Amino acid sequence: MKVALTVNDFLRRAEEVYPHRIAVVDEPMQPAESWGEFTYAEMAQRARAWAAWLDRNGIGQGERVAMVSHNSARLLTALFGVSGSGRVLVPINFRLVAEEVKYIVQHCGARALFVDPELEEAMADVECEHKFVIGNDTDPSLEHLPPTPWVYDEDATATINYTSGTTARPKGVQLTHRNIWLNATTFGWQLGIDDRDVYLHTLPQFHCNGWGVLYAATGMGAQHIILRKVDGTEILRRVEQHGVTVMCGAPAVANTILDAAAEWDGPIPGRDRVRIVCAGAPPPTKTIERIETELGWEFIQIYGLTETTPLLTMNRGRAEYDHLSPADRAAKLSRAGAPAIGVQMRISPDGEVLARGNHIMAGYWEQPDATADAIHAARDDQQGPEWFHTGDGGIIDDDWYVTISDRKKDVIISGGENVSSIEVEDAVFSHPDVAEVAVIGVPDEKWGELVMALVVTTPGSALTEAELIAYTKTKLAGYKCPKKVEFRESLARTATGKLQKFKLREPYWEGHARQVN
Repeated sequence: MKVALTVNDFLRRAEEVYPHRIAVVDEPMQPAESWGEFTYAEMAQRARAWAAWLDRNGIGQGERVAMVSHNSARLLTALFGVSGSGRVLVPINFRLVAEEVKYIVQHCGARALFVDPELEEAMADVECEHKFVIGNDTDPSLEHLPPTPWVYDEDATATINYTSGTTARPKGVQLTHRNIWLNATTFGWQLGIDDRDVYLHTLPQFHCNGWGVLYAATGMGAQHIILRKVDGTEILRRVEQHGVTVMCGAPAVANTILDAAAEWDGPIPGRDRVRIVCAGAPPPTKTIERIETELGWEFIQIYGLTETTPLLTMNRGRAEYDHLSPADRAAKLSRAGAPAIGVQMRISPDGEVLARGNHIMAGYWEQPDATADAIHAARDDQQGPEWFHTGDGGIIDDDWYVTISDRKKDVIISGGENVSSIEVEDAVFSHPDVAEVAVIGVPDEKWGELVMALVVTTPGSALTEAELIAYTKTKLAGYKCPKKVEFRESLARTATGKLQKFKLREPYWEGHARQVN
């Protein structure tokens, strides 16, 4: 017997096994009225209401529904209700500016767009056939109307998650129900998710669907605590108030918590109980050690990309590390990790990290050439199987643990978010006083990398760093904009005029073992 794997499996089990358990504690402080606390039976009912609403509005199976929102119970439920009814959810980064959101809505062909109330004014010019500001007036009716049945298809696209990647325009990553199901179950198994867990949403839900942990937590009947915006003190408070046991985030989130812990009055909550999963950029060994010694939390590192749903590797403390000092254990945990169950990894002859497995995307939405560039046979084995080419450089050691050493693709990862240097260069270059620009990532203890623009101005220009940064903020989301600008007489180029970014980066990365931070 073969039964299709879909996101419905997670919420169906929770509804059947834990119907009266509190499933979600929504963010209390938000512009739309909070949904408060509700059970798994109520969560399943709300998911079905999403499907019935789409039926009534003529949005058919396979069509796209976009939502640009901070973390919320509404977005969490839509991940089940929209995808689970055969439609495609497009969760959009709430940090993007209107022009970027407009491109995504048009590119994916979304028929409906839901906008966070805080973003209503900023998104006023973004058009869609059905456009709503999230709130009570737009919540799907909870009347018990049975939605149109969907014939389950595990190979159907469940979500399209847009990633900056290496091009100026974002690419829509098609994640199927099978991708999501196997990522969530593998992640949940290796992370040890069970019905005693309390999951704090410190990771943006739009970000690769919360890395899939939200599905695993739902399937096991764990409780969701929604956090709208990251704040170190607020995270510690909720760990204490709700008995949080697990959370995910970029190293910047861990640094925010460590900063807040230094000012915390009393014992740090969650000691010997909390697991914190980090990804997005390899955190400094010092940060890993501090999580263990100052917080008393377990540090776990994973590596992956939106295109891999995202789990490729996991590095979690093992029995062999128990006798090590915190510093030595942190050094072991600084590697990206060993391949997850069902994932194959290898390094190409030119040093690129390659992967195979059920977590690899179906492709980029309406971009077959980009898909073929990312998924193809290894260059040294053209007759062999297809591999996903991560664009990251790295090594695999004797323990079969992957270490990411540099980035072959020209992506800057700042605070766990991908920033396309090409996109930033395009925005900076549009300033009339800019003659040349190169955007690079430079190391930063808190954010992993900072976006830096190296600029050659036009003759006679009096352009300042502050003026140029302010200008780019009118073009791009804030996290993409340069945090530093250096003015140069010229930029290193090849004979054919290509920027030699490795030379531009060298002075900033001197003394660093890896060319990512």
